[in-house]
Amino acid sequence: MEKIPENIYVNISPDKMKAFITISPSSDNKIPSLNELLNILKEKGVVYGINESLLNVILNQKIFNQEIMIAEGIYPIDGTDGRLEFYFNIKKDRKPIILEDGRVDFRNLGLIENVKKGQKLCSLIPPLPGKDGKTVTGEIVNYREGKPAKLPIGKNVEIAKESDLLVASIDGQVSYTNGKINVYPYYEVQGDVDNSTGNINFVGNITIRGSVLSGFKVEAGGDIEIWGVVEGATVKAGGDIIIKRGVQGNNKALIISEGDIVARYIEHGNVEAKNDIKAEAIMHSNIKCGGKLELSGRKGLLVGGSIKVGKEINAKVIGSHLAIATEVEVGVAPALRETHKALKQEINKLENDLKKTEQIINILLKLGESNMLTQDKNELLERSLKTKQLYYSRISQLTNELEVVDEQLNKEASGKVKCYGVIYPGTRITIGPAILLVKEDLHYCTLYRDGMDIKVVPLK
Repeated sequence: MEKIPENIYVNISPDKMKAFITISPSSDNKIPSLNELLNILKEKGVVYGINESLLNVILNQKIFNQEIMIAEGIYPIDGTDGRLEFYFNIKKDRKPIILEDGRVDFRNLGLIENVKKGQKLCSLIPPLPGKDGKTVTGEIVNYREGKPAKLPIGKNVEIAKESDLLVASIDGQVSYTNGKINVYPYYEVQGDVDNSTGNINFVGNITIRGSVLSGFKVEAGGDIEIWGVVEGATVKAGGDIIIKRGVQGNNKALIISEGDIVARYIEHGNVEAKNDIKAEAIMHSNIKCGGKLELSGRKGLLVGGSIKVGKEINAKVIGSHLAIATEVEVGVAPALRETHKALKQEINKLENDLKKTEQIINILLKLGESNMLTQDKNELLERSLKTKQLYYSRISQLTNELEVVDEQLNKEASGKVKCYGVIYPGTRITIGPAILLVKEDLHYCTLYRDGMDIKVVPLK
């Protein structure tokens, strides 16, 4: 081993990632060569990352008595940790949306995100490898491997066949809280549906512990339970709707259920149920009920508005001593009656269009007889003849459908009205094709259809 001159000092940092050199003037003023310095560094163990250009500068410019970093290693690049990729919004922003016209939309806040069974929720992104480092002494410094992420398994989620994918095991509301993904089959609002919640649209069941204020919408794939009042709002459910207090609709409320509707009272509302409706009082509302309408409790009141019921009406009081107009139709499912109405309207429209088409055809045929039919008008004549044929075909098809619906209406018109108190004048009762305009009080009675008449018999 060569003896290192006393005027040359090499210092290596504790982590061996840097090396420094200090050169002092020698007693004989001799300047070492580049090779001599490289050999000295080697003797000291510095073999990697040497900056030879800087050594030349030090020698050429005779930079003495300064500690200069002359070699530097490469630090390792650690591997990247694995991560999660989410397929839903994990950051719920309650800020309202600014509309194009500058107004603020406080109703569509997007706080609920619905998912379907089997829907992708989250996947694993594997760790990425790093790169080894090297010290100035030539030693390899191993990188730290990235840690794999773990699937945040919560309630009602499951790992798909691919082990790095998390999916929903039920339909519901997806939520990411406390590092876990959960899918809840129900959604609960602690207070009112108002600007703080916005409109609500959820695939499962909804419980609202307050009221639904005017202008807002609540839609559920399942049942809806409302502890307070429904004002002039829209409430739609794929299941039942229960309103513990009632409906104060101001003629703006729209409540639609694919199941039953139960409310303490309904006032100035538009209410549709595929099955039954139960309430203590219904006042000045438009009601469509595919099954049975039952008005019970202390009042059992049905007054004002339009009431269409598929099977049966049970009530204590129908109408009012003030002779308020109350339209009651029973015995035909409202949906079937609306189908009948829609078919008739479409047939009438097609017949009017057909009449106009025939007029055009007649004008063009007369032009043809006078040899005044240009090519454009001849093409119009051909198109009009085809259109006429299409109208005939469609009218024939709809007429056949209307006949079937008519048969169903006559067959199904077998509903009843049961009154446990009084039916007042001003009430109009329709059962199938039979109509009864009540002109005097009817007490404790049952009304049913007998041919083209409505029979009134004592209540049994």
